[in-house]
Amino acid sequence: MKGILGKRVVRDNLAAYSFLAPTIVIIGLFVVFPIGFAIFLSLNKVTLLGGMNFEFSGLRNFTRMFDDYRVGIALMNTAKYVAVVVPVQTALALVLAAALNSSIRGRDFFRSVYFLPTITSSAVLTLIFVWILNNNGILNQFLEFLHLPTRNWLNEPAVALFGIMMMNIYSTAPGYMVIYLASMQDISDDIYEAASIDGATWWSKFIHITVPMLRPVTFFIVVMGLIGCFQVFDQAFIVSRGDGGPNNSTLTVVLLIYQYAFKNDQMGYASALAFMLAFVIMAFTLIQRTIFREDKN
Repeated sequence: MKGILGKRVVRDNLAAYSFLAPTIVIIGLFVVFPIGFAIFLSLNKVTLLGGMNFEFSGLRNFTRMFDDYRVGIALMNTAKYVAVVVPVQTALALVLAAALNSSIRGRDFFRSVYFLPTITSSAVLTLIFVWILNNNGILNQFLEFLHLPTRNWLNEPAVALFGIMMMNIYSTAPGYMVIYLASMQDISDDIYEAASIDGATWWSKFIHITVPMLRPVTFFIVVMGLIGCFQVFDQAFIVSRGDGGPNNSTLTVVLLIYQYAFKNDQMGYASALAFMLAFVIMAFTLIQRTIFREDKN
């Protein structure tokens, strides 16, 4: 009897692992192996030109970051970017979702129009914004029409990063708007009706019912926004043509990783920078998890 049960267990395990095998192979090839190889690269001095060569350097690539002034600049630029874009895109998405969840006329049309930037190529949107923000662009022409001072939006260190922020907010807020909108529609109308009977205004219901019940969704959106903003690359690359200018004002961490890996042939150091960025993202995610943690009572 025990022998029959043992064979059945083995057969069931083999069947289970047979079904899991494709997923295990894919995760191994595209997740586990790349992470392991990146760890190996970060511990070596790697050159790609003339063939891939490795020279073990230990933790030298990690300690080098403290002496690299461009790492500090990239971290500061990225921190500014995150500090502005994440709150603004989250608040804008919430406001748009609340407006489109109401009984306004033509809301289906506005839902489609507002969602268009999300399904448009990021590179295309960036090029459109470059055209809008250049010296002779629509924005400066509009400011001239209002007799207001114009700026060289993409070539002045003081405002170049701000232009990239506007691009990202415009392209990402509509996607988060849809998530908020779907979550709002799952809130029972009975709760709002009870609040109306108690004399609650629209604003009171929004602040005391809608926002608290969207807390888990807000956590998800903030975390996804943090991850996306810390990894900003394409807009900064296109605007600065890959050099992070003017005067390193658009140099982000991922753009710096790209420069070291593919321009300066320092793949080992670039891998170490990538792990540094991963640790920063994990730290901020844990902080957000603590802030948005649900009360146990």
